[in-house]
Amino acid sequence: MASAPHHDLKLGTTLDETARQDFVATLRGFVLNDMAGDMSQVYEQDVKPRATREMGHEPATASEVHKAMRPNLTFKMYSSMRVNTQEMVWDSVREAVQREVPVWRPRLKQAGAKGPGTLHLNPDLEIPRSVSAIDVHLLPGNYDSEHGPEDASQGVWFDHGSAVFYMGLLGPDQGDIGRSISTFIKTKYPDFSPDKILDLGCTIGQNTLPWAQTYPDAEVHAIDVGAPVLRYAHARANALGVGVHWHQMNASSLDFEDETFDVVWSSMFWHEVPIKDIRKAFKEAYRVLKPGGLMLHMELPPNSTLSAYDGFYLDWDSWYNMEPFYKSFRDQDPKALCVEAGFPADGFAQYVVPSVNWFGEEATKQAVDEQGKFDQNTGRFANGISWYSFGAWKPE
Repeated sequence: MASAPHHDLKLGTTLDETARQDFVATLRGFVLNDMAGDMSQVYEQDVKPRATREMGHEPATASEVHKAMRPNLTFKMYSSMRVNTQEMVWDSVREAVQREVPVWRPRLKQAGAKGPGTLHLNPDLEIPRSVSAIDVHLLPGNYDSEHGPEDASQGVWFDHGSAVFYMGLLGPDQGDIGRSISTFIKTKYPDFSPDKILDLGCTIGQNTLPWAQTYPDAEVHAIDVGAPVLRYAHARANALGVGVHWHQMNASSLDFEDETFDVVWSSMFWHEVPIKDIRKAFKEAYRVLKPGGLMLHMELPPNSTLSAYDGFYLDWDSWYNMEPFYKSFRDQDPKALCVEAGFPADGFAQYVVPSVNWFGEEATKQAVDEQGKFDQNTGRFANGISWYSFGAWKPE
């Protein structure tokens, strides 16, 4: 079932719209769990044996599995259903956004004007083509499209559509990723007490706010290139009573002084960024980190950690969900990216953290002791989800 936003900026919806959103969320869950499970069985029982005979070996990479699966009717049905449900996610909230935003806009301005946070926009910022030329995960207009002065409708659309997209897996505030991993870090490193935290590619801040809540004494900053999502993030955070400083800025060229932050964080960001820009951004993260600081990114697990089939399953988005940089990022070696940016090899860290929303905080404490293990649910929006994160500590 969908989990509608729980804050004062929630849009009003009709009973028909609510029913439609619940239907789409349930259908999406069916595709990602039941249909995906059927597809896995078809691969094991039919596609893999046939491909093994044709190639002389079992498919050894995600690309080889993809090539073998493409002619299969079960895969075609799964892909068709998944693309259609992705489009239905945004369509299920479209009418409410178009109807409510014009009359709702004064509430946004009021929330933005009253609260502990600040908003800093840069109208001269050049929007990278990886954002302006692509409707990532099929969201019409992506993060940066503006439909009038001081527009925030893309942020509204993203927030309410995400509630349908995540099917309730991330909790009422959609912040489970940030909450799970910040809780994990605080538990694992009780003596680590960051004064300043930076979130890269924050969108509307679902996973920014949990860091501010986990470390309430820290000053939290967040950046994105999209002005509409930042306007909404600022108003949303104020409506929830959480103080964050929002900046329109590119992660590959940060406007912060050297050694400013104790934590540089991101969530589900790098698979939407070209590799050349990732390398620049990691170097920037190293530059703005204080000695002893932590760079940490929640992302999809790299292909090297998964079976060929599970890698193929996650790479699906790169081919069919308007995320062209998805696979190229997942083919990278996270440790090598960190070392290239200046971090020492022995400072590299990676964690698999059970979802707090799904498993509860006790599972997070257990993961601190066990370090977590990669499995088929790591990074997948499915029952029993866990989150992968990687990064590095900057030397003292």
